[in-house]
Amino acid sequence: MLATAKLPPGPKGRPVVGNLLDYSRDPLDFLTRCVREYGDVVRLKFPGPPAYLLAHPDHIEQVLVTNNRNFIKDRVTRSQLSILGDGLLTSDGAFWRRQRRLAQPAFHHQRVANYAGTMVAYTERMLEGWRDGEQRDIHRDMMRLTLEIVAKTLVDADIADEAENVGEAIGAVMAHFSDQGNGVFLRMLPDSVPTPSNLRYRRAQRQLEEFIYGIIDERRKSGRDTGDLLSMLLHARDEDGGRMSDEQLRDEVMTVIMAGHETTAIALSWTWRLLALYPDVEKKLHAELDEWLGGGPPTIVDLPQLPYTDAVLKESMRLYPPAWAIGREAVEDCEIGGFHVPAETQLFISQYVVHHDPRFFEDPDVFDPDRWTNGLEKQIPKYAYFPFGGGPRLCIGQSFAKMEAALLLATIARRFRIRIPEDQRVVPQPSITLRPKQGIQIRLEER
Repeated sequence: MLATAKLPPGPKGRPVVGNLLDYSRDPLDFLTRCVREYGDVVRLKFPGPPAYLLAHPDHIEQVLVTNNRNFIKDRVTRSQLSILGDGLLTSDGAFWRRQRRLAQPAFHHQRVANYAGTMVAYTERMLEGWRDGEQRDIHRDMMRLTLEIVAKTLVDADIADEAENVGEAIGAVMAHFSDQGNGVFLRMLPDSVPTPSNLRYRRAQRQLEEFIYGIIDERRKSGRDTGDLLSMLLHARDEDGGRMSDEQLRDEVMTVIMAGHETTAIALSWTWRLLALYPDVEKKLHAELDEWLGGGPPTIVDLPQLPYTDAVLKESMRLYPPAWAIGREAVEDCEIGGFHVPAETQLFISQYVVHHDPRFFEDPDVFDPDRWTNGLEKQIPKYAYFPFGGGPRLCIGQSFAKMEAALLLATIARRFRIRIPEDQRVVPQPSITLRPKQGIQIRLEER
């Protein structure tokens, strides 16, 4: 029997819609205020089952790690990521564990290290088209670059000619779940209702599926085994000796391509903006790169010698975590923080909220990479900083993403400074990821 039936406090909300309108106006501000006003466990009122917001590292660890089997993906995530089918991000239980086991070798340390040369080569190929004084949307550039890299390294597809169209389709899918152009009530309608947003979404989905099935079909016909993720999945057999269907392969490839490039691109996009806003940090980064690289491109063996580069990326992902929230659903009744959690309760955990908590980070809104060079990680609770999630469902591509972000940052920053218009206002758009709304306009300055 549970020790308590007490429910957590929370904002009152409005009739019928509860807190939905307040949340929709500014999710980041609303959730942050809720924690400041009501504490580490907040009861939110949305249409549907009970919803709690969790904001203390101990409670987060309970859900993601110590009692993780009592929690599955939440309903919002299952709905928003339905395009991924039963891929690693959306599946649960025994099926998820099987798929994770099959995919894990593609992200083994040594295999990931072999991708480094491709990452740098693709970045330098992009830089060949950059010119001093040129105006660009750096977010668009990062999205295209990381898309090309993940396609080449994980499914051995050179998509330079298709990257623009594929990137636009992925952008349309992400925009479908954002506040951009969609009212609260329109976003509550099923995808089958032919609203303009739903029609754009379905067109984008068809385009992405044609692209991915094309990759799978080509690989099946060629019989090539390049040792990448797709090869491993194509040749994997289950306990009964059966192979994965095209639909299963589609789900995993869609997951890898969408999730595998989106988060790294977003992390780099925010990093460029922060470096432009904090010139002292930028100078320190350039000094480290100049001293160690000596004018040459970075390699994987250089990364351990670039601690400030690593700190810059850590701090950027603290302020603007690309995966800004995690959702879970309670399978059975339980207790968190002394409060009763009924079965089917939707639990929301926001990296953005926790990463900005002054209990764990001094001057939490300031971009200060030095905080990470002074041993902060050992001083704060483990789940005060968790940009890649945690527990058994820790992002499978964490080492891939961290290496890629560091190599791309070093490759670009050693050759260019990024400048931004003084009056430019960039707004975070909390959809599935934390994209910069309408991109980030910059001017290149060759070093």
